[in-house]
Amino acid sequence: MDKVNSSVVSEFVLLGLSSSQNLQLLLFVFFSVLYVAIVLGNLLIIIAVTSDASLHSSMYFLLGNLSFVDICQASFATPKMIADFLHEQKTISFGGCIAQIFFIHLFTGGEMVLLVSMAYDRYVAICKPLRYVMIMSRKTCTALVVISWTVGLVHTLSQLSFTVNLPFCGPNVVDSFFCDLPRVTKLACLDSYNIEILIVVNSGILSLSTFSVLVSSYIVILITVWFKSSAAMAKAFSTLSAHIMVVILFFGPCILIYVWPFTTYPVDKVLAIFYTIFTPILNPIIYTLRNRDMKAAIRKIVSHYLKPKRTSEISPVVRNSLY
Repeated sequence: MDKVNSSVVSEFVLLGLSSSQNLQLLLFVFFSVLYVAIVLGNLLIIIAVTSDASLHSSMYFLLGNLSFVDICQASFATPKMIADFLHEQKTISFGGCIAQIFFIHLFTGGEMVLLVSMAYDRYVAICKPLRYVMIMSRKTCTALVVISWTVGLVHTLSQLSFTVNLPFCGPNVVDSFFCDLPRVTKLACLDSYNIEILIVVNSGILSLSTFSVLVSSYIVILITVWFKSSAAMAKAFSTLSAHIMVVILFFGPCILIYVWPFTTYPVDKVLAIFYTIFTPILNPIIYTLRNRDMKAAIRKIVSHYLKPKRTSEISPVVRNSLY
């Protein structure tokens, strides 16, 4: 680490998800449809939150920001992965590889803190309903979003501080569909033990701590609701169980990959799909389609843009030109 970067590697070779040509064509179609759904679904949520006055509250403000992060998180590597399905040789430049490492940790680190902020919002709404408006003001929500991006930025810069100076002088094959930090550091021409310790201290602790806070907040909410009403308990459990499922799918792979980076397994690249692609498509479903107000706002937007206008609503000039 004291050496000046003596890297002679100008690009890395990505092995992708499969070497089978027929399977790659199938994966190309599947992930193309999935990526379009991620972008359109989350974009629709952002439009609904910003345009519908009934959704101008702290909960939906945080949800809109989550959708924006999900679009970013799904876009840092997925488009290249989809394009690579059509190419036999899958390569990425050294700079492109470093950029992927930067963005994955920026977005995942930010989303972890944002999910904690959303859990805090639900905690205040259920456990302190009379003080909810005062506590969860727009100023507070803006501060929570700024903190999430700040944590993500500090997290990713601390990772890059020891990654960009690593000497890469030989192997350049990454067994994944993007430049995953534990796999890239193992290609460096030095003993990677200290680097792996830094990864555990940085990514591992961030993943475990935020996951623990989320689970604790859900437990407190359920206990609070249980003392109030059994009917409310059933409803809260139904909602929070869906949230917990998404949290496990997002944090589980992160914890498995970054808390134990000393040994990498082929299944790790499959696990990475959960927090880079599957979570961004599940968040709109779990946090939006189960919400009555959000569904009403989305229906209003869809009907406004897709429903054909009646003749009486068309301007006279355009109407006359139709006949």
